[in-house]
Amino acid sequence: MKTKAIRLSKYGGPGVMEFVDVDLPDPGPGEARIRHTAIGLNFIDTYHRTGLYPIDLPAGLGSEAAGVVEAVGPGVDQVKPGDRVVYTGNPADAYSQLRNFAAARLVPIPDDICDELAAAVLLKGLTAWYLIRRSYKVQTGDAVLLYAAAGGVGSIASQWASHLGATVIGVVSTDAKAEIARAQGCEHVIIAGSDDIPGQVRALTDGEGVAAAYDSIGKDTFFASLDSLRPHGVMVTFGNASGPVAPFAPAELAKRHSLYVTRPILFDFVDTRERLLGASAELFDVLANGIVKICINQRYPLAEAAQAHRDLEGRRTTGSTILVP
Repeated sequence: MKTKAIRLSKYGGPGVMEFVDVDLPDPGPGEARIRHTAIGLNFIDTYHRTGLYPIDLPAGLGSEAAGVVEAVGPGVDQVKPGDRVVYTGNPADAYSQLRNFAAARLVPIPDDICDELAAAVLLKGLTAWYLIRRSYKVQTGDAVLLYAAAGGVGSIASQWASHLGATVIGVVSTDAKAEIARAQGCEHVIIAGSDDIPGQVRALTDGEGVAAAYDSIGKDTFFASLDSLRPHGVMVTFGNASGPVAPFAPAELAKRHSLYVTRPILFDFVDTRERLLGASAELFDVLANGIVKICINQRYPLAEAAQAHRDLEGRRTTGSTILVP
């Protein structure tokens, strides 16, 4: 069967993505074929494209999509043709009209959730879930520092953490994004590039510092985040927008009052179907109850994925973005 998909033959800028015809075989054992209706755009896609997170080339791209099951392979009993499903995971090939994927990793979409919302929210929403519910479990009364607070993950995490009773201090890149962050649960907002983020954080927390710093920026902000933590605080580094964090001496944690550092990844928290469905149910519950509201602020045709990447890396996007097959 023929379909169209984005393919990479080399690492590089957005221009290395090619929209081409590809052959899709019948689903194999344990697989289902999904016709995509909406594809999620995520910063990790740019890491795969540049080679920061290496993948075997040539390769597809994209880790999240929603659609309808068209066919299933031998041994599949988790889904059936006609089911609406959403998924996130590897191998990267969500930037496609059709694909085969492991049926055990497909999540049924609730009736009250549309395909676009499901595609826009699963990876970012589960990321927010493991940040604030597992990596450091937010408690009522905590102050937390959240980078990229107006972005896809940040928009969800700020609303969810605020609902849990935390004081969220968001970091954003522009005044316009500061307004978005405030509307989505950030009690305080710091503009990126400020000379002294730790000083501002301590001023906002009566000198104590935050319980956790959720840092997706990486190299440029790592030590500022450490310096913003209270004693025994938790540094959650989960992205590399400015480049990977350089090796550092563990003594840096000791001299800042016995800090903790973790570098979590989603798939260690949803490594079984039971855990995946449980985490997804928590996410869909906060969506259904209006605790977390998702704004899909950008839509691009799949053929224009390169422009979507340029806008994402240029910090010209807010909320969530989807590609339309």
